[in-house]
Amino acid sequence: MDYDALAVELRWLRENVTGVTDTVIAASDGIPIIADVAKNVEPAHISALAAADLGIARQAAEVIGLGALTQTVVFGTEGYMAVYAVGRMSLMVALGDKGLNLGRLLHESRPVVERVSSILTS
Repeated sequence: MDYDALAVELRWLRENVTGVTDTVIAASDGIPIIADVAKNVEPAHISALAAADLGIARQAAEVIGLGALTQTVVFGTEGYMAVYAVGRMSLMVALGDKGLNLGRLLHESRPVVERVSSILTS
């Protein structure tokens, strides 16, 4: 696995989308693969929470008939957690502060998820 290429993608998202503070790629079971986080953020905790969030949202989308889940966003008073499905076996998380440009994140994250998926499957 090309960890350097994954790191480039995470760093690119953080540096190019205003308000993104931390990024993580994890297996769908919540085990972190690589992270670009602040010292006070624990990648294992974020990965586990994101996996649970994605699992519940994925099941809801399937039961309701919305098709395959692509992403979920948690809105909080102090920021955001966006979780992206990267195939069925992994996920990507972007944490953002109150200044997050959510529209830009949603726009810029799709190609990043596609590139991350290619890196993980090669």
